[in-house]
Order: sequence, then structure tokens, then C-alpha cells
Amino acid sequence: MNRFDRRKFIGTAAAASVAFGVPTLLRAQARPIKVGLVHPITGFLAYSGGQSRMGAMMAIDEINAAGGIKSMGGAKLEALLGDNQAKPEVGVSVVEQMQEAGVSAYIGCFSSAVALPATQAAAKYNTPFVIDVGASDNIVNRGLKNVFRLKPGFNACVDDAILGLGEINKAAGNPAKSAVLVHEESEFGTGTAKLLAAKLPSIGVEVKEVMKHANPTRDFANLALRIRGLKPDLLVMSNYQNEYVLLARTLHQQKVDLVGMFSVLGGGFNYKFVKELPDVAQNMIDTNHWFDPTNPRAQAMKKRVEAKGDLFTFEVYLSYNAVKFLADGMARAGSADKEKVNAALAASTWSDHFMPYGPTNMVNGQNTGGRAAMLQASKTDIEVIWPAKFASAKPVFPKPKFT
Repeated sequence: MNRFDRRKFIGTAAAASVAFGVPTLLRAQARPIKVGLVHPITGFLAYSGGQSRMGAMMAIDEINAAGGIKSMGGAKLEALLGDNQAKPEVGVSVVEQMQEAGVSAYIGCFSSAVALPATQAAAKYNTPFVIDVGASDNIVNRGLKNVFRLKPGFNACVDDAILGLGEINKAAGNPAKSAVLVHEESEFGTGTAKLLAAKLPSIGVEVKEVMKHANPTRDFANLALRIRGLKPDLLVMSNYQNEYVLLARTLHQQKVDLVGMFSVLGGGFNYKFVKELPDVAQNMIDTNHWFDPTNPRAQAMKKRVEAKGDLFTFEVYLSYNAVKFLADGMARAGSADKEKVNAALAASTWSDHFMPYGPTNMVNGQNTGGRAAMLQASKTDIEVIWPAKFASAKPVFPKPKFT
């Protein structure tokens, strides 16, 4: 059995302490393979980072329990645990510390703003880096041969959002003709909003205004008043967990009527949100990463997570599948040699996942088979409403008005 029973704390001048989890291994013939988990465990993205770590650890535990990497003599995966604090400079520091500790590959970083410099740091050593969560296409557009992303980036997600929204709006008689965009200030929100502003007019939706907010933001009352005054049909958000929920709650409290509340890669659109604030979340729509609801393995994992009192948020299964993808590459490489693992990941046709993707097809480090799903909050659950192949419910659109 593989478990963590000892943690080493390493401090640097530039960052707070980073915890490396070092498991006690039953003496195996093969040396363990060190995998660095680089997530925000403290700071304003702590919840999402903790969920990511949980998913990654579930995959590592499964792989080790099943005998490790068999083509490498049953080598077990050993997790090095890092906290990037949602700060780019700390992410780089964590990568460097793990490099000194003999890391063979990285999983991370949740935040695009952290992933950009962290992957660049790893590239100096040609160390494989699998992006579990991090939407910016700039992560994979720099020609780095060691960086791979299984999920779609924000360009592909926006394309899916535009296609799905266009179909849903048309089916309802085109009630949505205008929108206000609200986004967080970093690489993720700014890039997503720029793409949306350029593409919404193609489906007949005029963008009235694009509004930016800081991370963190504690009060959206004035922004909500601005939105009310503009009278858009749609509000389209791209922001992280806390600000996403706070903005939605503020608009609900002020009873701002909209044809639809819509988001792309909404950081707060998850089971935590719909279960804790069902009245606020009701009928909100998000285009995001989602598991295939028709896949029995996905449903089984969801039950396992919920049985522990946790929530099956997108961070959990994206990180889980990222580790499984990495392990498959190592198995096919038959080695932890960085050059061989990078080559195996680049040539991957891995399909043993439960995402609506099909076989992996890497082009310059991006899986072109990945795509997003359109989701809608329904009472205390989340339904897939698009594409039809994976849909578990029909969309409720337009959104009912406040009474």
C-alpha cells in the first residue's frame, strides 16, 4: 500500500514553505518515479488547488495499487507536493526545488498565469509538464516540446460556447441579442473575454460592454448596478471560484433580470456552487470541462469522491486524467527518460479516460480531440445540455424572470 507518512518542508527566500510528500514505499525492485504536483494550496485559489491535488492523488494511488508502471518493473509513482500559491514567481520556485529533488515530470498548475512561467522553467531541463487545468492557449503556443495539455484551451472552449449558444438561442426564437462580458484580470479571463467579444456578433449577439475586475474582489454591488443600467440580454462571465459565486449572488440579490446568465470556463460553476446556493445557481449555463455522464467509470468515481464527503468538481477529474495520461506515456516509453517520455506523450493516442474527447491527438502539445460541454444548473445538480450526444437534459432558456 502506498501512502504518505512523512513530509519535508523546504523554505526559500522568494516563497513560503513548499511541502514535498515523500511516501513510504514497500521495497520494490524499481526506483520510484517522482511526479511534482504544482497547485495553489493556499491563496485565493486554494479550494481549486486542493481539488486538483485530490484528483491527482487518486490517480497515483490507483496506479500504484495496480502494480505501478509495469514496463518499468512495477515502478511506483511518488508525489512531490508543491504549493504555487497562485503566484507566478512561487510556481517557478516550486519547479526549481522539485528539479533539485529529482522530479521526472510535473502536473499543474490550475492558473494560466502560473503555468506560463512554470512550464518555461521546466523546459530548461526538458522535464515533461502535463497541464491539468490552465486555459490560456499561450501555454502550448510557444513551441515547448515538454508541455502537454489533454483538455481544450480557451480558444476551443469559446468556439464550442459560441456554437452551442447559437443553437440554443436560435431554438428559443433568438431572445438573446446583446451581452455584457465580465472577466477577471489575469491571462485566463482577459484572453477568454477577448475571444468572446470577437465571436459573439457572429451569432447575432451585440457586446455592449466588457468589464474587468481584480483578483480578489470583495464587492460587486457597483458593477451589478452598471449591468442593470445597460440592460443586456446575456451576462457572460469568465472568472475564478470566489468572484464567480459572489457576482452571481449579487445579481440574484439585486434581482437583475436577464435572458440568460452564461459563462465560459466559469471557475465557480461546480457542485459546490449548486449545492450551497441552489437558488442563485438555478438555470445558469456554463461551457466548461466535464466528464462524459454516460460513462460508468465517471459515475463510479463521482460516487467515490462524494462518499468521502467531497465534491466531484472539474479540477478533480481533469487532474486525475492528466496523471493517467502521463502514466500511459511513461508506460509506452518504458523509461522515465525525459526525452523518451516527451516523445511518447507527443505521439499519444490514449483513450482510457472518461472525458467526451475520443483518442488523444497531440498537435504541438495540445490535444485537438478535447472539447468542452455546455452545462446548466438544475436544482442541486448539473446537467449537460450540449452537445446532444452527451446531453442529460434539455436547456431551460430563456431564464425565468424574477417575480
